Amino acid sequence: MKYRFIDHTADIAFEVYGNSLEELLENSAYAFYEAFVKVDAIKEAETRTVEVEADEEDLLLYRWLNELLFLFETQFFAGKKVKVRIKNMKAEGTIVGSKFGREAVKVEPKAITMHKFGIRRENGKLAAFIVVDI
Repeated sequence: MKYRFIDHTADIAFEVYGNSLEELLENSAYAFYEAFVKVDAIKEAETRTVEVEADEEDLLLYRWLNELLFLFETQFFAGKKVKVRIKNMKAEGTIVGSKFGREAVKVEPKAITMHKFGIRRENGKLAAFIVVDI
């Protein structure tokens, strides 16, 4: 399982899983796009590079998601394929996707929140809980 959505009264919440920090960031992107856009409407037409860095894993994930939100809100871009490499707490992600129209938006995200946000280790794997304000 890459991710699962969690019922939340006013926001969108999901838990993301990965065998590595790279995979966790990749799966967080897939969950983000699945939550907010009709993924079938996204084509593999453009490639974007996203770079973030931080001195801790939680903050790296938070900054990564904020960059996805920025591309979503300002350039109307969503991804279909995501690949992340991390070296020295600097993540470089390649996102293949396309721009989308209003008809493809399920619900509009406003902000990545810090409510219960964080990465934990479970049985040698990583899991993160994420809440996005809508």
